[in-house]
Amino acid sequence: MQKNSQEYCRKFLVVIDDTDECDRAVTFAAYRVKRTGGTVKLLAIIEPDQFQHWLGVEQVMRAEALEKANELLELRTKRIKSIGNIAVETVVREGKKANEVEKLINEDQAIAILVLASGTSSEGPGPLVSAFASRSTNALPIPVTIIPGGLSDEKIIALC
Repeated sequence: MQKNSQEYCRKFLVVIDDTDECDRAVTFAAYRVKRTGGTVKLLAIIEPDQFQHWLGVEQVMRAEALEKANELLELRTKRIKSIGNIAVETVVREGKKANEVEKLINEDQAIAILVLASGTSSEGPGPLVSAFASRSTNALPIPVTIIPGGLSDEKIIALC
C-alpha cells in the first residue's frame, strides 16, 4: 500500500496532564505514528482559574504552572522517544481545556486526530472525553480516538 505525502504530515494531538490515563493516550499516538508516519503533537494547558489571587501571587503561580507543564511535556516526549524515532511537537496554552484544544485544531490544519484516554475511576470518562463526546452539532472537524485508560502497552500495540 502506497502512502501519500499528506499521510506523513498528519499529526496526532494528545492533551497532556499528570494522569496515568494520559500515558495511555501518548502511548497509542506514538505507536500509531511509528506504524503509519506523522507527528505526535503534545498540548499542555494551564487553566487560568488557578490564578485568582493578588498580582504577585498570581505571577508566581503562573510561573510554577508553566514549569510543571514543561516538565510534563518533557516526560511525555521522553516516553515517545523511548518507543522510536518519532517526530514530536509541543505547545503550552493557557485557557479552558476544551476551548484551547479546539483553537489549536483550527489553527493547525495538519492535526488529523485527537487522542484522549478515558478515566479509570468511577467518576466518569474524564472532562475532555465528556466535553467532546457530548457534542453533536458543534462536533470537532477531526476524529476523536478515545483509548480506554486501563489498557496495557501490549494491548495498545496490538491496536496500532
